[in-house]
Amino acid sequence: MRTTCVATRLSGGHANNALPQLATANVNCRVLPGASIDAIKRTIIDTLADPKITVSLVKDAHPSQPAMLRADVLNAVESLTKEMFPGVVVVPVMSTGATDGLYFRNGGVPTFGVDGTFGDIDDVRAHGRDERVGVKQYFEGLEFQYRLIKTLAK
Repeated sequence: MRTTCVATRLSGGHANNALPQLATANVNCRVLPGASIDAIKRTIIDTLADPKITVSLVKDAHPSQPAMLRADVLNAVESLTKEMFPGVVVVPVMSTGATDGLYFRNGGVPTFGVDGTFGDIDDVRAHGRDERVGVKQYFEGLEFQYRLIKTLAK
């Protein structure tokens, strides 16, 4: 895994038949824990290599350290997965997406994302205009979360 940055929105010009006087790009970075925001910004500036281009943060970053995986949480997830989805192997991963869990982690609360929904690997629509979860998968995921919370709350 590595930090990645990609231009997600481009904007420029005021008319289809005129050269733009101004252009902007929103560059979305998925930053690994421990990576320096200033170093990433510096890399973007160095890559562009044009002092006329201004690079600024859309908003301040609030990075958090990853939570250490707890055996009791992993055991509960594995047990419930075996019960509800026989044959499925639990593999802990760090998501490359953003999460509000960073506020809890920054507050000292270990936070993990656990998902009990499955999708079609050939029909991934995450963050698309028609992003969705199947009805069956939605209710399976809801039941998985309900059972997991009850187990961990004991």
